[in-house]
Amino acid sequence: MSTPRHTLAQLCAAVTAAPVLLVAPAAVAAPQAPPPSTVIGGERLGLPGVQVDPLAGAPALPTDLTGESWIVSDATSGDVLASYNPHARLPPASTLKILFADTVLPKFDRNAVHRVADEEIQNIGAGSSLVGIKENLDYRVEDLWRGVFLSSGNDAVHVLSHMNGGIQPTVDEMQSKADALQARDTTVVSPDGYDRDGQLSSAYDLSLFARSGLRNADFRMYCATREAMFPGAVDKNTGQRSSFGIANTDRLLGKYPGLIGVKNGTTTNAGSTFVGAAERDGRTLLVTVMHPASYQRVYDETAELLDWGFASAGKVRPVGRLVEEKQAGGEQPSGQAGGTAGAPPPHPAGAPAGPVAGSAGDDGLGPVGWSAVLVGALVGAGAVVVLRRRTANRAGRLWK
Repeated sequence: MSTPRHTLAQLCAAVTAAPVLLVAPAAVAAPQAPPPSTVIGGERLGLPGVQVDPLAGAPALPTDLTGESWIVSDATSGDVLASYNPHARLPPASTLKILFADTVLPKFDRNAVHRVADEEIQNIGAGSSLVGIKENLDYRVEDLWRGVFLSSGNDAVHVLSHMNGGIQPTVDEMQSKADALQARDTTVVSPDGYDRDGQLSSAYDLSLFARSGLRNADFRMYCATREAMFPGAVDKNTGQRSSFGIANTDRLLGKYPGLIGVKNGTTTNAGSTFVGAAERDGRTLLVTVMHPASYQRVYDETAELLDWGFASAGKVRPVGRLVEEKQAGGEQPSGQAGGTAGAPPPHPAGAPAGPVAGSAGDDGLGPVGWSAVLVGALVGAGAVVVLRRRTANRAGRLWK
């Protein structure tokens, strides 16, 4: 574009006569900043790496943690005391049985008796943990739940799922329960946590499931049970039914002081995952550790984080919170801050969360850009257009 041949005085007069063109240029569209992110439980829980806010005298976090994701929270207040990538979506293994219990446990009287049909214990994943249920035998509901909690029996989960209307209806109900709990990281594919493509959860969501379960007295009873007798086969000669002992596979139960439960899980794809709850001096803490370096480490790291959590009472500020379950009709309990379904992921560490006052995010140009426009106007109309375009392009790249 050629520059019109005007004198400097004429250009200055033109600028003075029409200032609105410089204040609100119609030809330059301001770049749109992305919408503010919403992370369930608080923005810091969406940031990568360790999140902790210590006060004076706070103990240091353990330094040998290997879990890909973990979270320490207060089960009563919901305060998150520390976390490491708590919204990372990972295979949950049998810790998904916590959500299964949240969904199905309230539906059946524990003294009810159910006769198991052969089809109810078919199509269980190869290599699954089993409690040893047999077809055409009667089982009390409480026996089935002991099979779920102590032996992590996928056969017990399948029987209870059939009692609940079937495998897929139970999966659908579990997903609905997860949604009500605001567990947005969780996708349910199987009721027992067996490895399936796309089945994912997070340390944050598993903590939501555990806190919900611990509010149910039967849930607390089952997850705290160390040993029990389980019904066996019927002797063909005597007609008498035998029984055999089962033991909780939670390696911290009975060893860590004050441990309540809750659930462990291990599969080839998920590695080891554990959700543990412990009570001490009137405080109940929840720790979830996902995918540490080895099977034993999941227990060691849970114990270390519980120790740290109890020692940190009153010495750390919360970095987030466990949100409350939504009430019927989709309403959230009064005073409970939560996130938004379908919210975009958090900004990467170090990226701006929105426009900064006085920066290019305000109007696409900023004070430096507008100064350039003013100078350009004195030089020529063509230079103004070029400067505006260059400045707008620079501003737009800030958000890519």
